[in-house]
Amino acid sequence: MNILVLCTGNSARSILGEVLINELGGGKLRAFSAGSHPAGRVNPGAIEKLLREGHRVEGLESKSWDRFSGDDAPRIDIVITVCDNAAGESCPVWNGAPVTAHWGIPDPAVDGDFDRAYDRLRWRIEAMLALPIKEMNAAEITTALLQVHQSGSRAT
Repeated sequence: MNILVLCTGNSARSILGEVLINELGGGKLRAFSAGSHPAGRVNPGAIEKLLREGHRVEGLESKSWDRFSGDDAPRIDIVITVCDNAAGESCPVWNGAPVTAHWGIPDPAVDGDFDRAYDRLRWRIEAMLALPIKEMNAAEITTALLQVHQSGSRAT
């Protein structure tokens, strides 16, 4: 199952989400991240946070969401937006007619709080991973991901 995590700049929140899903998912899920207007580099604060938490950062890049549309793009099963701007933008057509969910996270590139952004994303991703997603239909996944978002986070 492929998940695309979107944010406008693809420099912090979406990068954190990509790494967390790939590492915590244990091979059950494959995550990518992208942005509508990529910053062109990963935010150093995001890299520092990931390294402090013991995650791998090799190969991370800020990239356009255009990479994930078109005939040669991977099939996307779930799209998660993590910033309000990306949630409101007109997205390209993704291969696979994915389920979409919005998990708004304050921008650590603005407020400097990479710990809070990481903790909120990690909690939501762990909650998502506890779901029997592969046994659920699209409507059930949509509802469950909304409930994950609405349940908030242990770390506020």
